Amino acid sequence: MSQDIEHQRRIDDPVGPDTAGTREIGFAVPERYNASEILFRNLDAGRGARTAILAADISLTYQDLCDLAGQAGNALRDCGLRRGDRVAMVLDDTPVYPAAFFGAVRAGYVPVLINILSTPDLLRYYIEDSAAPIVMCEAALLDTLHEALADGPAVDRVIVVNGEADGEVSADFPIPIEGWDAFIGGQGAALDVADTHRDEMAFWMYSSGSTGRPKGIVHLQHDMLYTDLSYGQAVLELSEDDIIYSVPKIFFAYGFGNSITFPFSAGAAVVLNAGRPEPAPIYDAIERHKPTVFFGLPTLYNALVAYEGSEDRDLGSVRLCLSAAEPLPEETFNEWRRRYGLEIVEGLGSTEVLHIYVSNFPGDIRAGAAGKRVPGYEIKLVDMDGEPVALGEPGTMWVRGDSQAPFYWNQPDKTADTMRDDWIYTGDRFQCDEDGFYKFDGRADDLIKVSGQWIYPLEIERCLNDHPDVQESCVLGVAAHNGLMTTKAWVVMKAAAGHDDATTQRLQDYVKTKLVPYKYPRIVEFRGDLPKTGTGKIDRQALRADETENS
Repeated sequence: MSQDIEHQRRIDDPVGPDTAGTREIGFAVPERYNASEILFRNLDAGRGARTAILAADISLTYQDLCDLAGQAGNALRDCGLRRGDRVAMVLDDTPVYPAAFFGAVRAGYVPVLINILSTPDLLRYYIEDSAAPIVMCEAALLDTLHEALADGPAVDRVIVVNGEADGEVSADFPIPIEGWDAFIGGQGAALDVADTHRDEMAFWMYSSGSTGRPKGIVHLQHDMLYTDLSYGQAVLELSEDDIIYSVPKIFFAYGFGNSITFPFSAGAAVVLNAGRPEPAPIYDAIERHKPTVFFGLPTLYNALVAYEGSEDRDLGSVRLCLSAAEPLPEETFNEWRRRYGLEIVEGLGSTEVLHIYVSNFPGDIRAGAAGKRVPGYEIKLVDMDGEPVALGEPGTMWVRGDSQAPFYWNQPDKTADTMRDDWIYTGDRFQCDEDGFYKFDGRADDLIKVSGQWIYPLEIERCLNDHPDVQESCVLGVAAHNGLMTTKAWVVMKAAAGHDDATTQRLQDYVKTKLVPYKYPRIVEFRGDLPKTGTGKIDRQALRADETENS
């Protein structure tokens, strides 16, 4: 059975977990529902004149944004698309993104959110896998798109945003290319909403591809609403007076919720910044736009703390700071609180579940823990045999809630591996204490044996990150010259710290005293920085590739 046919079955006879989590937040969605209501219901609420977006050189009201979305949806309909056709979005965080996204969804099409740091090969894969006939692309990324389309994926049209473009993608491969202003020019702002089902496809994201080709993660029309009713209302508690600034990009599930779902669900304003997330423009944006809620990543908070002059920057407008994607070092938490008087609220989520399902809560924070179960989600920890573990014992985490993706596109084997009996297998090991706080214990597939002892590299990494001279680190299991497994640490030291053999010994001794002697990293390599993925996390695959190439 093709997935298009299977998806139609879900529309005609929707199925899904009748979970305790769903009942817990009183989740009820009309049978006919379109995710664009997240934005457009602000007009019915009388917020048309309120600010929706703050960007570098422009601000938009809710009326402005809805009008742009309506023009975008009408322009897409004029392209002759069929309901459910995909629209590939290779876009940076500017006002075009939410306008194009909501316009496509409201018109009955399916945006595909693509990492703007993708290589030409990956970009070609995303376009071919999604069968997107329309590609929206940043003008600055046209060269990458030219190369991606050189082998001829079946694309009907390219829309270029934030820059001028006319003609064709290339003389050798004549795909029509059109600028954003020309594309929406002359279109009406009124857009009839497609009669979509709550369980119909709404948008896709792609996994990071750490275990092979990235997987197309399909989300449904009701998923955004569910994340707002759960995490948004239980943790953020936003009001229309809030201003939200998320440094993680919209194409990243974490950034998507931060910059799209939650602010527009509350009628708040969102700050959108294009370009690389460097400390100077981030601090500048905070001081200029005065956000009340700030979303970051552990690596970002480390970079902000290490930035020269950061102690004197003004974060007085911020009431709430949040972090996800990787464990937040306790030292970073403590230093941020010391400098700015703000505690960082750490959480855990995934693209498959769309946003965060385990989180600390304002006023109920435990540094070093991912947090507690978020209302609306069920969590279980199990051993290797699938049996529940005792309190305080490590186990692999499974999660269930009604924002989770039903399948990976065209990858039934991987769907079967991850999505089992309405649960999502995360592959993450956690311990849960008597107060309900979950603490990360490594990946289930990262366990290695060194000198006859089982070791989780992440435990060593967390220990190194707590050292006062370490800015950040990554620890992996690598093959030693004798073919056995050992541990290697890539370490970025703070400015005044050393990078010599004595420093290596000092770090190894620190781990020996803080953990147990056999867990120290056998190899230490100092670097000026660590490679990052497009979502801002440490690129462990890049480090593994470097190690393999140099071994």
